[in-house]
Amino acid sequence: MTEPTVIIEFFAAARDLAGTPQSPLTLPPGSPQTAGSALDAACSRWPRLRPYRDRLRVAVDGEIVALDAAVRDGSVIALLPPVAGGAPHGLVELREAAIDPVEAIEAVRHAGAGGVDVFLGYVRDHADGKAVARLEYEAHPALALAEMRRIAAAVEAEIPGVRIACLHRTGTLAVGDLAVVVAASAAHRAEAFTACRAVIERVKERVPIWKKEWAPDGSAIWVNLDPKP
Repeated sequence: MTEPTVIIEFFAAARDLAGTPQSPLTLPPGSPQTAGSALDAACSRWPRLRPYRDRLRVAVDGEIVALDAAVRDGSVIALLPPVAGGAPHGLVELREAAIDPVEAIEAVRHAGAGGVDVFLGYVRDHADGKAVARLEYEAHPALALAEMRRIAAAVEAEIPGVRIACLHRTGTLAVGDLAVVVAASAAHRAEAFTACRAVIERVKERVPIWKKEWAPDGSAIWVNLDPKP
């Protein structure tokens, strides 16, 4: 079956990032014929859009839709950046693929930010005195992402002028892999430090992401799950 070719329209900041107001785009072979697939394909073709993927709303043939909405050959898909007054956080995502700290940093950098604080959480080779071979992260995707967004928005509201980015891996990670990145920018370093710490602490406490530790002998335990009845 021939993959649909849609027309992507860019507005405001999205137009500047893409460098064009409009362009045809054929969805990748085998991808779902949805607004979300079109958005992902646009972010791949115009990579400057990728850090803002989570902030873009999508309209199909003149109607704002959810990312699972169907598209067809010839659909006109508008990528809409946040309107003035919208949530300022630049990037909040769960990902199965490797994450790049630079992407989070660039999402929060701006001319008024004198300081950017970054937390990087890596998979270590031990826990509680025992060797660890790898970790497995499982999340409730919808609830985890919604809670991460709430945390970012709350910290930005509590510390005016702060901008937050948060990326968290899911799936199987090897020792040394980067599992989570939090970046916080602010006019001054103190606010950036405070915001970054607040976000990662709340993410660890509240976001429904579970961690299984695998030992070199093949045994595994879910972290923080008490085995006692």
